[in-house]
Amino acid sequence: MDRSARISRPRHRDIDWDRTIRANLKNYLTLPAPETATTAETTGAATTGTVVPERLIGYGRSSRSAKKDIVLCVDQSGSMAASVVHASVFGAVLASMRTLSTRLVVFDTAVVDLTDQLDDPVDVLFGTQLGGGTDINRALAYCQSRITRPADTVVVLISDLYEGGIRDEMLKRVAAMKASGVQFVTLLALSDEGAPAYDHEHAAALGALGAPAFACTPDLFPDVMAAAIEKRPLPIPDKEHQP
Repeated sequence: MDRSARISRPRHRDIDWDRTIRANLKNYLTLPAPETATTAETTGAATTGTVVPERLIGYGRSSRSAKKDIVLCVDQSGSMAASVVHASVFGAVLASMRTLSTRLVVFDTAVVDLTDQLDDPVDVLFGTQLGGGTDINRALAYCQSRITRPADTVVVLISDLYEGGIRDEMLKRVAAMKASGVQFVTLLALSDEGAPAYDHEHAAALGALGAPAFACTPDLFPDVMAAAIEKRPLPIPDKEHQP
């Protein structure tokens, strides 16, 4: 219940009786008292009164609808092992926040949606399978198909960017998402180990689209997400701390 908000058609349990009575004092109605032996002996007519609540005032209900949609798109190729672990944990944390709707997608050449397992990071880890090739374009196509509120969506691609799929389509897809209002973040790694070997050409191309690619430590990740959600500049580490 949000006691700072006021609504005019509240449920019975949400009525603010103090404010309702005060707002309706002008509607005080005088009624004759029930006739009794005592009142019959009096010379004046006994009366009683009541407040007629013409307008009810109630407390607002706290909104439980998600204000932002988060999509974590995680490369599960062998070099990304540490990132997969941290992404699984952070995914579970984000999923526990009522103001966020979080989706976790992992990929190699296939795409697996682990969103329904986010309540248990262990289940998520068992749902991943490290190794294999990489098809970033296919994974992004799946993520893009699940976006319903572009202006309120943050897509986080965690990958070393070695693309085994169609490069140009991948870049066009990122450009299309950004043009629709999606906040797109590219993390070369999510670990304390720094960035792995990565595709510099693809990283530069994404940077040119307004989605700079950089390595992120677990300590920095909450700040990165907060900035992306609030549409502020990302706290990108200094270049000397990047590979």
